[in-house]
Amino acid sequence: MTRYTTRPIPRISLASFESRIDEISSELISASENIGFFTVTDHGISVSEIESMFTLAESFFSLPDDIKGTVPWNPNNVGWEKNSQVRPSTGAPDTKESYQLQFGENMEHGLWLDDTHIDGFREKCLTFMHKVQSVSEKLMRCFARGLGFPDEFFVQCHDVSRPNAQTTMRLLHYFALPRDQSDGKVYHRAGAHADWDFLTLLFQKEGQSGLEICPGREVVTEFGIGDEWTKVEAKTGEIVCNIGDLLMSWSDDRFKSTFHRVKAPADEGDYFGDRYSIAFFNQPCKDARIEGPKKKYPLVTGEEFNTNAMKRNFAALQEKLRALEAN
Repeated sequence: MTRYTTRPIPRISLASFESRIDEISSELISASENIGFFTVTDHGISVSEIESMFTLAESFFSLPDDIKGTVPWNPNNVGWEKNSQVRPSTGAPDTKESYQLQFGENMEHGLWLDDTHIDGFREKCLTFMHKVQSVSEKLMRCFARGLGFPDEFFVQCHDVSRPNAQTTMRLLHYFALPRDQSDGKVYHRAGAHADWDFLTLLFQKEGQSGLEICPGREVVTEFGIGDEWTKVEAKTGEIVCNIGDLLMSWSDDRFKSTFHRVKAPADEGDYFGDRYSIAFFNQPCKDARIEGPKKKYPLVTGEEFNTNAMKRNFAALQEKLRALEAN
């Protein structure tokens, strides 16, 4: 049985950002050092804009699989996948599908859905992505201050105007699951994991619960997961943020990349329906040089860090692709 405990998840307002940057930085650093998760409010993206993006995502996922298959996932972490991400914590595929979108050259060669299927899809996605990137850059300025880097240091490392940008927006659809699970089958919406990116900004839909966190990780090389979880309420207008392994490494383990999951419903009160979310993963440009102030971990480039993380997180899917190519 899962053990639950109540933990306060900091809520940080970005209102009057320029005049309050020192106050916001202090709140952000405290949240990052102690829990690794926080919620951002007054971020400048309206509820109607978020709801419109969810509507667009649902339109994509409602397309037939053969249409979604025209933009297949590839090892640059772009494209559509279904039931193919196997978490090391479960050894089984997540019961979901997702479509990874990026700003730069990795989306070339037809990995944007053709507008004949959904009118204006690419333009609408990019407009939303740039809005989220603007929020990310405010947070990056705060992180830079906290670590003693120049204010624009992380912003420049995550410059999405460059062709080799790797920042990714992931549209997610977790499939509805049966209330009667007497057949003993085990379901996983998203098994316990820590994100590998710099910072994740997550949009959720009110009423579609499931996100849970388990703080306590001390170093980026640790993968043991604790057993006391905390539920994170889904609110459409708020952005749930969490530190990724990259920022934990870049901070010499000062900031915490926290394990989390999307729990498959099993109990009365859980949400069994289709669950949609939008995750924005801040990932550095391929040539960014990653090394913390204390140089605790060896220097790597953004491309090297991302490649290693992809091997861990999509090993099963990559093996499947190699088999298909061999045939």
